[in-house]
Amino acid sequence: MNAESDGRGGIATVDSGGDGTGVSGAEAPSERVPGSRAPAFVRKSRALRLSWQVGVFLVGLAVVAAGVVMLPLPGPGWLVIFGGMAVWATEFVWAQLVLRWTRRKVAGAARKALGPRVRRRNLILLTAGLVIVAVLLAIYVRQFGVVMPWKIRE
Repeated sequence: MNAESDGRGGIATVDSGGDGTGVSGAEAPSERVPGSRAPAFVRKSRALRLSWQVGVFLVGLAVVAAGVVMLPLPGPGWLVIFGGMAVWATEFVWAQLVLRWTRRKVAGAARKALGPRVRRRNLILLTAGLVIVAVLLAIYVRQFGVVMPWKIRE
């Protein structure tokens, strides 16, 4: 069994499988033990480690800030925010834990959304919506004929 230090005095990974992945056979790769993903030479020096963490924090902050700006503006705001969290998760344990929690919630929501009851309900709502649109379109065509809306004269 091999163990690596994360530079903070704790154990970052425990390799009980012997394959060098840092994950035991029963543990999924996405559920690694939280810790720094910095290269070994960065973890050896306190000054390098601190500057690495500051750099990762600033890059992650810039990405998260861009995502927050995209929330009211056009753009994939939440996706960019989670990208910034992923940048932070390369170095900070709290961000890794937040991303794990988010992954579990998203996976649960996806399972729930793909359930037969939800699919049946969505199909019924889609059918009802299409019927309403068809009725409104029929009323429009009956009232105005096949004329574009911007050419209607009263």
